[in-house]
Amino acid sequence: MPGLPPTLIATAAATLAAILGLGFLTGRNVKDSADFDTGGNAAGPVLVSGTIVGTLVGGSSTLGTAQLAFLHGLSAWWFTLGASAGCLLLAAMSRSLRAARCGTIQEIIGREYGAAAGAAASVLASAGFLINIVAQLLAANALLETLFGLSAPARAAIAALLMASYVVFGGIRGAGLLGIVKMTLIYLAAVVAGTMALRLSGGFGAFLRELPRERYFDLFARGIGIDLGAGLSVALGVLSTQTYVQAVLTARDDRSARTGALISAAVIPPVGFLAVLVGYHMRLAFPALPAGQAFPRFLLEYLPPAWAGLFLATLLVAIVGTGAGMALGFGRIVANDLYKPCLDPRADGKRQLLATRLTILAALAGSALVTLGSLGRTILSFGFLSMGLRAAVLLVPMAAALFLPGRMRGGWAAASSAAGLAAVLAAEAAGLPFDPLFAGIAAGAVVAGMGLIAGRLRSGTG
Repeated sequence: MPGLPPTLIATAAATLAAILGLGFLTGRNVKDSADFDTGGNAAGPVLVSGTIVGTLVGGSSTLGTAQLAFLHGLSAWWFTLGASAGCLLLAAMSRSLRAARCGTIQEIIGREYGAAAGAAASVLASAGFLINIVAQLLAANALLETLFGLSAPARAAIAALLMASYVVFGGIRGAGLLGIVKMTLIYLAAVVAGTMALRLSGGFGAFLRELPRERYFDLFARGIGIDLGAGLSVALGVLSTQTYVQAVLTARDDRSARTGALISAAVIPPVGFLAVLVGYHMRLAFPALPAGQAFPRFLLEYLPPAWAGLFLATLLVAIVGTGAGMALGFGRIVANDLYKPCLDPRADGKRQLLATRLTILAALAGSALVTLGSLGRTILSFGFLSMGLRAAVLLVPMAAALFLPGRMRGGWAAASSAAGLAAVLAAEAAGLPFDPLFAGIAAGAVVAGMGLIAGRLRSGTG
């Protein structure tokens, strides 16, 4: 690790060891899949919020936001604004989700429309989880490259191993406890970096004077269809993501679930805005810098080594926590909705726990291999796409199952999920001037609407 002060290295190593050690210790009380997935359903509001924020505030909210702000300005804030809106929706729907008494979103769909529809939703939604894991691995790669100049395979391997250590031992309980620690450190890092960026640049007025206003101070700089759609994509993606739904299911009661989601909605947007300020400063100070290195380079350039080591390790843990949370949700879905019903119906809690952990490891390893290719996208663009894919596949059939039960057959639900996924991918490939989520939700809603009409006609003639 040439060129880095020993104090920075020691502080970063100690921070990583302490946080990952906490993850290992939480795993000592995990005996079966129920402990791993729900933590005994005893979480209070702070632990619920820790699970949500600990997964939502990761590479996209910090490095990715600073990267996009470096390139496009204030429109980078849409990821954390959308995340906050998604937490509000999660709070509004928490009672309905808990009343369904299901472990996964796909289980809600499967109970209403049959096992085939639930399995189809699981398979189709998996793409969104894996894409988000790739986004977090890319963010971790950028940070590790800035710090240590490691080769691409070494960066990918280290990032994947850290993600596995974060969650594979303690499951949802580990994600919640580590999320609280991470949330505290991320806030400290964002406040210090954001205020320093303002002070070093001469205040917000300096940004207004030096940066083109039409590009850097417009929430819709990339176009209303793209930027507003990106925020909506994140909001609906939160509501359609197993990890966040799983967080409200772990709560000890409905009030704790709702309060935890509301706390999350309040604390997330400031992190994004402070990251935008860092992106602004680095654009002025180092205009030729690779955009993905804006946040870590800021910490290396301007903070004392001990603080830089603490915050760089915190950024890495933020990225690791989000990637691990996505892997946890993916593992839960595969083990609960595919492995047990399709491959091992007699699996007990211990066998299901093993399947979940192996799935998590496989997802991380496969995603790490993908990052070795030339992907040519920003970190945040992967984050937006992954949220949109999950929402397009799951949101419409989940809402119909919760609020319009008994009115549509399973084939229509599966077709709605497939249509949503296909429309998102087609819109993304075509490069349309709006977020692909719009096409996905519209296609899924049209197919579901046809299914509801067919159900009414069938009941009317029966």
